[in-house]
Amino acid sequence: MSSQQRFPNVTIGLDLGDKVSRTCEIDAAGKIVKRAGVATAPGAIERYFGGRPRCRVVVEVSTHSPWVSRQLKALGHEVVVSNTSEVYGKNRRKRRNDRIDAEFLARQGRADLELLYPIQHRSAEAQQDLAYLRARDQLVRVRTKLITHVRGAVKSLGARISKCSAEAFAKRAAVQLPDCLRGALLPLLEVIADLTQRIRAMDGQVERMIDEHPEARRLQQPAGVGPLTALAFVLAVEDPKRFEHSRQVGAYFGLVPKLDESSDSSPQLRITKAGDELVRRYLVSAARYILGPHGPDCDLRRYGEAIAARGGKNASKRAAIAVARKLTVRLHHLWVTGASYDPDWTQRHRAA
Repeated sequence: MSSQQRFPNVTIGLDLGDKVSRTCEIDAAGKIVKRAGVATAPGAIERYFGGRPRCRVVVEVSTHSPWVSRQLKALGHEVVVSNTSEVYGKNRRKRRNDRIDAEFLARQGRADLELLYPIQHRSAEAQQDLAYLRARDQLVRVRTKLITHVRGAVKSLGARISKCSAEAFAKRAAVQLPDCLRGALLPLLEVIADLTQRIRAMDGQVERMIDEHPEARRLQQPAGVGPLTALAFVLAVEDPKRFEHSRQVGAYFGLVPKLDESSDSSPQLRITKAGDELVRRYLVSAARYILGPHGPDCDLRRYGEAIAARGGKNASKRAAIAVARKLTVRLHHLWVTGASYDPDWTQRHRAA
């Protein structure tokens, strides 16, 4: 087999822009055969890539890459989505523009796909469901900021709003506001009350979404894992068989330390924070509950307490991250095997 025959007949680098994307087409010999500009819209993508022989198309992960990659696959092309942060590391190349980037993607895709650190986009349905959870999360965060502002404004005048849940805050604060602040803060309380109603309605929809993903209900067996955490985990992973080992899931959600070893140097680094930020936050929140005053005695809690007992700076944070990472292993195992959760499995088997 000749060297040229080992390469795709045509490799296309597609540098996605918000309005206009750039293409660079390279043949099996590595020669540029065409450059073009394509509007970043479904119709333009259809006209450019439709009705032609199967090609390898390389794109960078971006806002537009999910729908573009799905459309290109539907048109019969091989699609590779490059993980930009892994390809370029901390710094982008010093000499770059859309035209150069398109050629770079094409040449990397022609030579060795592993250099692109390819990723797998989730389905359109999972993306839409996750968008719903992200929208709910934004409402919760806005409500939290408004509540903090109201409490701070009241405290600055020597008064206080008594402790209560976020759901009850609007009613509680309405009767405890100082008269001099009512004109300024009552509109905020109305917004907080409206947000609370909207969040409650979205929680009802989350329950209906769980009915469509029954595995999310089974993943709520460990303490601290509620409907949001379980559903977000299921939607982000989507296909549990994509991971050969359950331990790989922690890295997928960025819960493993960065690695920068060289010779005798092996510094302790922060976690990578790769993957879905919302799911990672839910997992860490579940871990904090497990380690908190209401968390039950179980393998995960004992594991975290042992790490926290080592002391040192940020011991409690490290323990929460470690428990969250081990929790991903348990959740993936429950999903794949269909087994029931045993909170004391490790302790029981060590004693055996």
